[in-house]
Amino acid sequence: MKNFLIRFNAPQVDIGLLFLRVSGAFMLLHVHGWPKIVHYSHELTVIEDPFGLGAQFSLLAAIFAEVVCPVLIAIGLLTRFACLPVLAVLLVSMFIVHPQWSIAEGQFGWLLMVIFGAIAFCGPGKYALGSAIGRKELS
Repeated sequence: MKNFLIRFNAPQVDIGLLFLRVSGAFMLLHVHGWPKIVHYSHELTVIEDPFGLGAQFSLLAAIFAEVVCPVLIAIGLLTRFACLPVLAVLLVSMFIVHPQWSIAEGQFGWLLMVIFGAIAFCGPGKYALGSAIGRKELS
């Protein structure tokens, strides 16, 4: 009976991880990443530069974390690695750029940290490109 329950629940977990990856990646890409690409020139004038590396570097780093990484996460390729820049940008945003925000004001950022933190801990699951090509190190 115990083996049956383990086998029965495994596909649900993999479907849950797929849903978490795709929905989290879509939200990050749609709300933050895509607008940075479409309005690149404007974003250069308004992006925060918390480390003094220049607006262009900060914007390109944000685009990498909010466009490239979500695509990798959604398809399940280099998933855990791709979560790291996302989490880094979110941590910088929440603790350095907007430290005055309450949990309510920064709830989207906190929820994204929960989503991508869970994916980083759990991995992409079975329904991922890295798993499909049979190379665990790509997940």
